[in-house]
Amino acid sequence: MRKISIIGTGNVGSCVAYTLLMDGIASEIVMVDVNPDRARGEALDISQGTPFCQPCSIYAGDYSDTANSDIVVVTSGMPRKAGQTRLDLAQANVDITKKLIPDLVKYSPMALYVIVSNPVDILTYTFCKCAGIPENHIIGSGTLLDTARLRTRVAEHYNIGQSSVHAYVLGEHGDSSFVPWSIANISGVPVDIYRDSLTRFNDLADITERYPDLNHDDIENYVRTSGSRVIARKGSTFYAVSASVKHICRALISNVASNLTVSTMMHGEYGIDDVCLSVINMVNHNGAMAKVVPPLRDDELQKLQNSANTLKDVIKQLKI
Repeated sequence: MRKISIIGTGNVGSCVAYTLLMDGIASEIVMVDVNPDRARGEALDISQGTPFCQPCSIYAGDYSDTANSDIVVVTSGMPRKAGQTRLDLAQANVDITKKLIPDLVKYSPMALYVIVSNPVDILTYTFCKCAGIPENHIIGSGTLLDTARLRTRVAEHYNIGQSSVHAYVLGEHGDSSFVPWSIANISGVPVDIYRDSLTRFNDLADITERYPDLNHDDIENYVRTSGSRVIARKGSTFYAVSASVKHICRALISNVASNLTVSTMMHGEYGIDDVCLSVINMVNHNGAMAKVVPPLRDDELQKLQNSANTLKDVIKQLKI
């Protein structure tokens, strides 16, 4: 039996509930929202599909109904609007997060918390500072979605399956994120020499025609702007982020650790302290158990530290 509570039943929270149901991760899903009717409507709509899935009880409730949750997914807060950065939302969503923390921790002090609301790194930091629970139980969705976007883009470039691409986006889930290309690879081959490693074609010109140079800047810009592009066209993002949250939840119920780019508190790794951002974390049923710290080039280390400083500059301006 696994109980997952979802706080906030807007587009993201509701899609997370639906995705968890479809994947059969939870046996009980509680949906809580400041608008109880919205929560009841979403829960009813989703629950009517349960005959086609693994058995699961889905219902709307209040904070007391979240008691003894195994996982709590926090999606509540003001959504990002077109032309607005994630950091623009900071103080308003910090205030919302601080308000809900006492009730959540009161009823589920042993739960693993997945923070999804934006700006996710700031709110993960707020949770760490205010919740009074072990830090490894608090995980921000961070750059896991950005990493998925990166792998998708590289896979499209070479027309291969995404699972063959091993590359990461680190830092802030936002404009200061970056790709450490020095550790990116495709099936163990460094991404920048992957094309030259192909032997199918006799003519090198044929290879270069099929697979043009991998432009790092273009790909990183694509990753950074993907969310805003979706928001500009349809108003919000929720499908891909829900898939990434499901992936985190699956890692959190597993005895075998998964390496995920999620946002957690830094304690000196890469010379960074007292801020939450995304590096590679080992995640299992105990939460974020360790950080994987591969060596970075000097320029990549500088970008990661710059991302940390960007977030720290925002935190200094907030009341947390």
